[in-house]
Amino acid sequence: MITNGRVDSGVRLGFIGLGYLGSRIARRLLAAGYPLVVYNRDPVKSSELAMLGAEVAPDPAALARRVDVVLSCLADGFAVEAVYFKGKVLRSARPGARIIEMSTVSPDTSRRLHWAAREYGLSMLDVTVSGSTVAAEAGTLTLFGGGEQEAFRSVEAIFPAIAKQWFYMGPSGSGVAMKLVVNTLLGVGMQAIAEAVALGSGLGLARELLFDTLARTAVVAPAHVGKLATARHNDYSAQFPVRLMYKDFGLVLAAADRLRLTMPATESAAAVTSDEASNGREEDFSAVIRRMEQEAGATFPPAA
Repeated sequence: MITNGRVDSGVRLGFIGLGYLGSRIARRLLAAGYPLVVYNRDPVKSSELAMLGAEVAPDPAALARRVDVVLSCLADGFAVEAVYFKGKVLRSARPGARIIEMSTVSPDTSRRLHWAAREYGLSMLDVTVSGSTVAAEAGTLTLFGGGEQEAFRSVEAIFPAIAKQWFYMGPSGSGVAMKLVVNTLLGVGMQAIAEAVALGSGLGLARELLFDTLARTAVVAPAHVGKLATARHNDYSAQFPVRLMYKDFGLVLAAADRLRLTMPATESAAAVTSDEASNGREEDFSAVIRRMEQEAGATFPPAA
């Protein structure tokens, strides 16, 4: 329920979008004891949650009618607008319902949704997610929130089930803005590591020693350490797919263009990510390491 404007442990949640992160976040919410209604375009993913105790809605509008808080984690802005407008979530949600939109979209998309929600008497937050699928499974994500501060405070009771820390960043669009800042560092940093690895290989350093030593240095961010460990074995199983990193680079550069901001390192990293995403394989964004090694003529072992 929502009591005195704040959610409690018995609040009924709805979750739309059961992809890499969404499915894991939904599982955490179920494990925390929240009554949960789910919807996903691919019904197989919904059925997996149903076996754990979730109720499956036939469509987004039906889900919205059954819950007090709607959460969504979708691929892009087109999917978000399709769910909330064409899917009639805003029109169908209960009066006073909370919306926690967790997708990485443009700040403009987030603000449009925020104002549309207000017209229906709904409170909408953009609460973006930073962390891999491993962090999502462990409940150690980082969240960045945008929207009305009181609305953010009113749903904070949900966050400990899925995250280790969360930050209120400001008005609508601020949560997604912070996510774009973070993912700029994530993507550019990965490209920098890929180039450094290629350089080391070209200079004759033993590959395993190069990867192991680099991972222990202070210059590699914690988010990249695990990527080095899997890339060492030529394992690029998707945790954060390269297609999504490519999408996020597009959002970053579109924002930079509107601001008339030059971002040469980001532009270069985005170009390599674009090339890697174009091969159509569902691989992790760290696959740029392999691409740079190949350009340097390095040899590496088969996937473990």
